[in-house]
Formats: sequence, C-alpha cells, structure tokens
Amino acid sequence: MSVIKKFLGDTAIYGFSTIISRLLNFILTPIFIRVFAPAVYGIFTKMYSYVSIVNAVLAFGMETTYFRYLNKHEDRKQEVYNNAFLTILILASLFLITGLFWAENIAIMMLNADISELKDQTRYVQYCVWLAFLDALAVIPFSRLRAEGRPIKYSVIKFVNIGIFISVNMLFLYVIPAMISNDWAAAGWLQSWYRPHWVGYVFIANLAASTAALLLLLPEILKVQFSMNGEMLKKMFSYSWPILVANLSFIINENLDKIMLSHYLPESIADRDTGIYGAVAKIAVFLSIFIQAFRLGAEPFFFSHAKQANARQTYAIILQYFVIALTLIFIGLVANIEILKYFIKGKNAEEQLQYWSGLPAVPLLLFGYMCLGIYMNLSIWYRLSDQTRYGLYISAAGAILTIALNIVLIPRFSFMGSAFVSMLAYASMMALSYILGQKHYPIPYQLKRILAYLIVSCIFVVLSFYVFNRNIYVGNGLLLLFLAGIIYFEKDQLKYILSKK
Repeated sequence: MSVIKKFLGDTAIYGFSTIISRLLNFILTPIFIRVFAPAVYGIFTKMYSYVSIVNAVLAFGMETTYFRYLNKHEDRKQEVYNNAFLTILILASLFLITGLFWAENIAIMMLNADISELKDQTRYVQYCVWLAFLDALAVIPFSRLRAEGRPIKYSVIKFVNIGIFISVNMLFLYVIPAMISNDWAAAGWLQSWYRPHWVGYVFIANLAASTAALLLLLPEILKVQFSMNGEMLKKMFSYSWPILVANLSFIINENLDKIMLSHYLPESIADRDTGIYGAVAKIAVFLSIFIQAFRLGAEPFFFSHAKQANARQTYAIILQYFVIALTLIFIGLVANIEILKYFIKGKNAEEQLQYWSGLPAVPLLLFGYMCLGIYMNLSIWYRLSDQTRYGLYISAAGAILTIALNIVLIPRFSFMGSAFVSMLAYASMMALSYILGQKHYPIPYQLKRILAYLIVSCIFVVLSFYVFNRNIYVGNGLLLLFLAGIIYFEKDQLKYILSKK
C-alpha cells in the first residue's frame, strides 16, 4: 500500500499547482464577463475551442507514447525523447507556416467574418496559430519533467505562465485605460493605439505567457539531439496515431458543441448562447481541475508501476477513491452554485440574467466531467497492453454521438441540448471502456460500490438543484450526509492504507 501513498504524494504536488493555477485563471472569468458582452465572449469561446482541437493534432499522441516507450526502453531514454520532440516540432512548424499563410481564409470559413470584421478576426486566427505552435513545443519538455519526477519545476513554470497571462490581461483591461483616463505619462501614445474592450488582447496575453513558459523550458529543449531512430519511430507512430485520433475525438466531444452552437442556432442568438454556455461551463472548472491534477500524477505512475505484481489491484483501489473524490466535488459544487454563479455575473442586470440562464446546464456538465475522469482512469488498460486502437474506437464512438445528437438537439434546445449530449457521450465512453477493458485487460474494480456512489451522488444533486431549488443549506447538508456515508463504508480500508508505510 506504500505505492498508494507515493502516488497520492506526487498527485498532491501536481494537484496543488494545477488548482492554484486554474483558480487564478478562473478569477479572470468574471472579469472577462464584465468586460465582454455575451456575443463577444462567444468569439473568445469559439477561438479557444479551435485551439484545443489543433493542440490535440499537433501533440500527435506523443505525450502518452513518450511515457510508454520510456517504460519499454529504459536504456534508450534519449532516443525516445528525440523522436517524440522532433515529431511534434516538424508537425507544429508545418502548421505554423500553413496557418499564417491561410489566416484570412480560415477567419472567413470558421468565424463567418464579414468585411467589417475580417481584419480583426484574421488577427485572432494568427494569434491562435502562434499560440498552438508554442504550446505544442512545450508538450514533451513538460512530459520529461513529469517522467523524471520533477513536479516542483513543472509547477513553477505553470505558475509563471498563468501569472503572466493574468498580469498582461490586467494591463490591457485596467492599467492602460486608467493611465489614459488620468492622463498619466505616455497617455497620448497609449491612446493612439489602444482599443477598449478588444478581445484580441486576451490572445496577446496568452501568447506572452506561452512564450515565457517555453523560455523556462529551454534547458529541457536544449537536451534534444537532432537525430531520430527510424525503427523506433515507426513503432512509436504505430502506438501514437490511435491515441491522436482518440485525443482528437475527445477534444471534439469537449469543444465541438460550442462551435456547433454558432452554426446551428439563428444568427441573432448564436454568439450570445455560445457565450452563455462557455461562461457557465467555467463553474465546472473545479471538477476538471481535479481530473487534470489526477492525470498529471497518474499517467507516469501507471506506466512506471505496470511491472509490479500487484499493479492491477493498485489501479482498482485508485479508481475507487478517485470516484469518491469526484462525487464529493460533484455534490459540493451543485450545493454551492448560488455562490459560484457570481463568478459569471454580467456588467449589468440584463447581461447577468442572460449568463445565469445557463445554470441548469451545470449539473449535466459536471456529471459528464465525472464520467470523463473515470474514462481517463479506465483507459490505462489499452495503453498498458499496447492496444491503443481501442482508444480510437471508443473516442470515435463518442465523437460520432456528439456530432449526431448536437445536430438534432441544438436547434431545439440550444446549449441545454449540448450539455445533455456531452454528458451522454462521456457516459457512453466510460461504459464502453469498462466493458472492453474487462475483456482484454481485466482489473478487479469494486463495480457495485463505485456505481452506488455515482447513483447516490446523482440523487443528491437532483434533490439539491431541482427539488430544493438550489438551497445552500439543504445542499450542504446533503453533502455532509454523503461524506458521513463514505467515512462509514470506507473506514476500514482507509485505516489499512494510512497505516502502511
């Protein structure tokens, strides 16, 4: 059981940095919402949805492939590192050249830009092309830090990244306007080019942050040797391309609904509803933070622990307590949604009501995130058994479901349809991964207990949100009741785990 403690320790370090970084980023949400109208925030939401899809393509599944091949070739780590980094470098460079050359055409096609907006929206595309390029180059250096057990440096770079992103945003949104309005030094020069409430400054801030992160990763990048092992590269490609398709399908599940909202809703409400949906989805950020922190610690741990005799039992225990943590966060967020909603408060009463009209989508999004987190945990079976094609099949099924149902439901239910589809797609992927995993790489999960926790948490959320109309006291009372039940049923195993050294 000591390996559980080690896993929890590593995950806690990644978790702390991830939580703090994402919370700082979350602080920007109410600021953006007060500055940008829902329609403008919808453009922001769409652009970052496109960037997420591109990032998945440029990473080419090499992050997971890197961990797997370090585990398989412990005596050839440098070759694995060279192959992974140089593959992404080549892909990202080709994308950069192509994206910049066709930026105007991309703006017309993806953002429906008219003549009056074309110059600005072409700039947004150019900024995002550079952003995707910089983020792609950081993927393998960050993975190297995780593989070598250097979470402190990883965390520091992430803190610097988010710190710069917030600082530059504050500069453009508040500091420069204050300098101009108070006629401080250089006010005339600033006024000559500054554009109030221009969403492009958000992309510029992100570019500055990503550039700084890449500079801090330069010591890791300089360790790359510009030579590739062709034989190993073929095997890495064979392992990684199904992961690429799987990751791409996952990103489609995560972001395509926001893009489809802008295409399948009437033009008069498309950007507004996309902005509302993007804003309320931020409330689910706390659950996604936990899932991301888990993944950062779990992925290298699962691969490094795979050769241990009790590996599968360890994976089963980890999933059980992962589900417990997910369900507690699920109930806690819904119980306190009347407080959290003020993070998406508009700049006036009308906009505030528009944003808050999206709150009913939050429980659906949260349950979908829970299913996604469980799926990510379950997916270790096809990664460890080198059957990554199953990840492709599962994610492709989820993507097809997402596309087909969004086409049907968006015109009728707007973002509520998208939230329902997101939940259904992730639940389907979770179930499919469990069924296939137990057939090809059985792990002794405590299925009945896990299902019980999921079902009871859903009942409590329905009671809190719909029956008791989001009453904070009732919701938190249900949370405490659920926690008491967890402690009662898990007390013996928790004592056993904590007593082991």
